[in-house]
Amino acid sequence: MSSSPENEKVASEVQDNGSSHSPSLVADDSLAHTSGINEKALLRRLDLKLLPPLTLLYLLSFLDRSNIGNAKLEGLTKDLHITGNQYLLTLTLYFLGYVLFEVPCNVVLKRTTPKIWLPTLMLVWGIVATLMGVSQNYAGFLAARFFLGVTESGLFPGVVFYLSMWYKRAETHYRVALFFSAASLAGAFGGILAYGIAFMRGVGGQAGWRWIFIIEGLLTVVVSLISYLFIHNYPATAPFLTEGERSFITDRLKNDSDATNIEKFAWSNVISAFADYKCWLYGLAYHTMSLPLYTFSLFLPTIISELGYTAAQAQLLTVPPYAVATILTIIVAILAEKTRRRAPFLMASTTLAIIGYIILLTAPLRRPGVSYLGTMFAAAGIYPSCAIVLSWPAANVSGQSKRATATAMTITIGNLGAVIGTQLYRPNTSPRWYLGHGFSLGYLVANLFVALALWVSLGKENERKKARVAQGEVADEGPIKSDTDIRWLFQV
Repeated sequence: MSSSPENEKVASEVQDNGSSHSPSLVADDSLAHTSGINEKALLRRLDLKLLPPLTLLYLLSFLDRSNIGNAKLEGLTKDLHITGNQYLLTLTLYFLGYVLFEVPCNVVLKRTTPKIWLPTLMLVWGIVATLMGVSQNYAGFLAARFFLGVTESGLFPGVVFYLSMWYKRAETHYRVALFFSAASLAGAFGGILAYGIAFMRGVGGQAGWRWIFIIEGLLTVVVSLISYLFIHNYPATAPFLTEGERSFITDRLKNDSDATNIEKFAWSNVISAFADYKCWLYGLAYHTMSLPLYTFSLFLPTIISELGYTAAQAQLLTVPPYAVATILTIIVAILAEKTRRRAPFLMASTTLAIIGYIILLTAPLRRPGVSYLGTMFAAAGIYPSCAIVLSWPAANVSGQSKRATATAMTITIGNLGAVIGTQLYRPNTSPRWYLGHGFSLGYLVANLFVALALWVSLGKENERKKARVAQGEVADEGPIKSDTDIRWLFQV
């Protein structure tokens, strides 16, 4: 990049730590040719080494936060003498703990290592999740839910940042989507598991709902101890790579992102994320999806049971919507990666969820099958959309500390929507749930406008950048050197 004052002024005017571009296949082919390494085979090996353990961590995380809905059907509120509104408070406190500690947790990740930090978080939240099963009163259960939110808060933003240190920008959405598909998979798995565990009621003199928390919490603890062995740090120190493969990964990332930079932590990089309007838009995009996501996952068993099904039937009927959501999340991720487009797929998926909530709000009560179809549409739209908005900052924000902060900001702002959502499905609104379904529908419509705003604003910045490159004002070659490097186009 030219170092003249004129060019420095241009760079400072349009600098953005969120720039990105489509990957250069020619450059990659050249690297593969000179190194003798099969890039596709190496990426497949990275996927097999990194994604399964990370996905398992998130599956257990989502299972431990949402199994309260299954436990409610098995007598949780009755045994602990929890009223309907008190139950909603237990849901709210989880997200308060989650929101308060997301950014601090990602700062800790940047200052430590994923190999230590992520399994340690998992170990602690597994212990807390188990304690929910032995709570003897409402106060104890309330405290456990708050600290479950605190201990789970660092996983998702931490993993999104972690993946951005291994993969090129255009490759992150597909991997984050696969990772996030564990959320819908956890819903399906949780329904089946809760159905089976419910038969343990009376074992050891404990209620069935207690065993749901105890067994799933202990499973998390066991996996966390093993995960110290299979969670790796970054490419430069990964033991399963050869020196040649490490160099190859470094070279392929060098011209695409800042993942290979040695960046010391600085608070100025954290502050720059808060000063970037696009980081707030990413957060707003997830905010408008988080409320539908968590109200759906937390209340789906109750919604289905209120359609006239037994508790056991409701547990099993939660499985098909999540199964459909898992499949569509992966399909949309593949299509978005191939087309390198995000906003159009986000808007299409959100529209599908909107149709679901319209069905839920208008379906006759005497036809529960129609309402159940609405839950299928809602799940099929919510989960693919969430995967897109959660991976967007990782693809468009450069500067390691800024990206880690922006990712945590996205989820923090987003989960404020979840805090609101936990108070919407109030007992006196059953069985139509006009308040909860209505808010979810309104938020999904708002998501369309936020997605459109991002699409337009990022597109305009791309056009301005292209014009400056064409006029010779800004160079468009060479590896990234700093957060002010503006060579790349945004992924829209």
